Amino acid sequence: MTENILETAIEIILPYVIGLLEIMGIVVVAWSGITAFWEFIKDVVKHKRINFMFDFSQGLAAGLEFKMAAEILKTVLIREMSELLVLGAVILLRAVLSVLIHFEMKHSKDE
Repeated sequence: MTENILETAIEIILPYVIGLLEIMGIVVVAWSGITAFWEFIKDVVKHKRINFMFDFSQGLAAGLEFKMAAEILKTVLIREMSELLVLGAVILLRAVLSVLIHFEMKHSKDE
């Protein structure tokens, strides 16, 4: 009986938590993009070398972490193997993106 209540509560609450994490990731990525674009415009206008790529990469990495957290929570709601395969592919792609972004951050910081 308790398991059914807990399972029902998880099925009701978890989609909202996942949605919130997805929105947080979107906001972080969008804000990072807007900020990086603004820094790029200032760089072009003032002809100053501003290293905005590191901050942009940091924002992308942070946003991606929120999205990854949402994907991990989605594993709780999986009912079929096909859903698991799709979710696994999404997580794998996001992990590869995360590694590439961290590589870009390291390269950008070294310059």
